Amino acid sequence: MTTTPPAAGRPILFRGATVLSMDPAIGVLEGGDLLVRGERIEAVGRDLPAPADAEVIDASGGILMPGMVDTHRHMWQTALRGFGADWTLSQYFVFYYLNWGKIFRPEDIYAGNLASAVEALDAGVTTTVDWSHGLWTPEHGDAAVEALRAVPGRWVLAYGNLLGAPWEWADSAEFRAFVDRHFTTRDDRFGLQLAFDVTGDANFPERGAFEAARELDLAVTTHAGVWGATGDDGIRLMWEHGFMRPDVTYVHACSLSEDSYQRIAASGGSVSLATESEQSAGQGYPPSWRLRRHGIPVSLSMDTSVWWSADLFSAMRATLSADRSREHLEAHADNETVAHNRLRAEHVVEWATMGGAKALGLDEVIGSLTPGKKADVVLLHNDRSPAMFPILHPYGHVVFQAGRGDVHTVLVNGEVVKYRHELVGVDLAAARSAVASTVDYARGEIGEPDWAACLSPEIPSAEPIANPYTYAEYRGEGVAVRGAGDGG
Repeated sequence: MTTTPPAAGRPILFRGATVLSMDPAIGVLEGGDLLVRGERIEAVGRDLPAPADAEVIDASGGILMPGMVDTHRHMWQTALRGFGADWTLSQYFVFYYLNWGKIFRPEDIYAGNLASAVEALDAGVTTTVDWSHGLWTPEHGDAAVEALRAVPGRWVLAYGNLLGAPWEWADSAEFRAFVDRHFTTRDDRFGLQLAFDVTGDANFPERGAFEAARELDLAVTTHAGVWGATGDDGIRLMWEHGFMRPDVTYVHACSLSEDSYQRIAASGGSVSLATESEQSAGQGYPPSWRLRRHGIPVSLSMDTSVWWSADLFSAMRATLSADRSREHLEAHADNETVAHNRLRAEHVVEWATMGGAKALGLDEVIGSLTPGKKADVVLLHNDRSPAMFPILHPYGHVVFQAGRGDVHTVLVNGEVVKYRHELVGVDLAAARSAVASTVDYARGEIGEPDWAACLSPEIPSAEPIANPYTYAEYRGEGVAVRGAGDGG
């Protein structure tokens, strides 16, 4: 195995991997090869002949899979990584929507996006939807674009403004000028969506934002089924006004009625699950167990690094575990037991790859290791890890055994962006410096008392449940204990 990254422009042949193609016609290949030429996958099979000028990567003992797709990540918040680890959803809303969202400057959007983009590639996430709802001026949007274009991944900017009314900003001259600046031509490397939520107001003010999306031929992504914020009324209004279309992504979709799930299924829309978020923040129980019953397409996402991890290994693991937990709870409530798991490891790997590609309308381009598709490829290979052998159940290994530290090589569009666990052509030092500046600035703007209060929210007091088996009169110093020192 070579120690330097493959030279640009030369074919790349991965040799001897366990190939998870995510293509039903190819399936899983043990001891499989994959040949990349230019931007595309040229061949998948066993014992492929190596072109004379090919760079050959020994992938034996590793797993080769498509690049993963995250369909909902608030990348701009990455500069405050982990800051809200103990927040509830309401504390998140208070911090960003009410108190501090407007302190973030364009350069802070840039810093968060840059760090998040680098982190995504490092973890094998080759396509990310930047759910960028911190763009309260066009200059903030310009900064988001600049950061994403600086990192060689595949991106979709979901433009949003949590401090503004979507029916106003989506139809403004300033936003149209932004679109003209950056998206006159569109390609599969950098896309645009509209990101906004539907509150359920009977007047349906969001109509204007949907009409703007339709006029600009843009998909919509919306936080739906978030307990106490967006619910069935929003879904009903979208349905009644004709805005539930196949290109709408419903993020979370937890706290919804059966009727709302039926409408999503009938319209051909998809749901982006962010299970770590849903389990922790309180949007509702992760709904994969309900989505499966309605046949609703699913993709996976990580939401925000201000709370949670930012890799899809965590998303796959959490989603599979949450789904199975719910199956067990439902069965136990009926005094039954689960004899067979319905959701399998293969399914969540599919959601993390082809599921995301389909949600973005890119399934003819990426999402599987199919000859002719763009070469977004991830090699999991780590001889230093005792958890990377043996590989007996490849899908299960990806979900329950592997992690971001096992990502050996990453290709985006045929370009090597990570090799032998090291990023290639990415200025990590610049990202660290930008983030450090944002942290210093934000901390100064917020002030030390509020910074400390946000970092460590107060824990409400709670009375313990009375225990009838606790006998306080037998506790304390000087209480004789039968059998101690009395010969008994």
